[in-house]
Amino acid sequence: MKRLIKLVFGSLISIIFSASAFAVTVSWTDWISSPDSFSASGDLLVGSTTVGVGYSATGAHSFVTTGAGTNFWTGTAYTNGTVDNAPPASDIIALNVGGTVTITFAQTVVDPYIGLVSWNSNTVDFGVPIAIDSFGSGFWGSGTPILNGSGTGFFGSGEVHGVIRLPGSYDSITFTHTSENWHGFTVGVAGIAPIPEPETYAMLLAGLGLLGFVARRRKDNV
Repeated sequence: MKRLIKLVFGSLISIIFSASAFAVTVSWTDWISSPDSFSASGDLLVGSTTVGVGYSATGAHSFVTTGAGTNFWTGTAYTNGTVDNAPPASDIIALNVGGTVTITFAQTVVDPYIGLVSWNSNTVDFGVPIAIDSFGSGFWGSGTPILNGSGTGFFGSGEVHGVIRLPGSYDSITFTHTSENWHGFTVGVAGIAPIPEPETYAMLLAGLGLLGFVARRRKDNV
């Protein structure tokens, strides 16, 4: 009996840790200012590191919420995938006129996430592979993001609310979108790329120097 209890307990612990391994706590942007209808800036707090975030667009946005305001990040659309925390209530950029959007990071980030609100009948392309992490019920209803043939963008069928992920490391993200009354977004990250220690640079330089020495020796021996 004791052995059976231990086996059952061990299995439960294994299941719990396996499930939690797939949960991701995303650091979402705190949008701080929007000086005009084409740009905004904010910060990401990843652990104890603050990473500056910039947004610029070729088409004017409808509004940017940087403080208290309507919470458009409601419903199950943002947490029924791997992400376990929805974007903060008071931060959203509401795009309006279609065009190109560029998001820049002050430091290389890993696996950036884009939260979406009401991307209805919108055609979007990031130019790099994306993954649809979650979608479902949101502030304005629900819809389905349909990936394009290259997997680099989607078409919004219905009122799309959800989260997409760009696997990999990025210093900036660029995407195109089409015009609509307004469709909101924010950006978050799973982490930041580690900055190599000085010893790592020294080892790299030493290795490059050794390669150069070997190359010269081979050339002299020819």
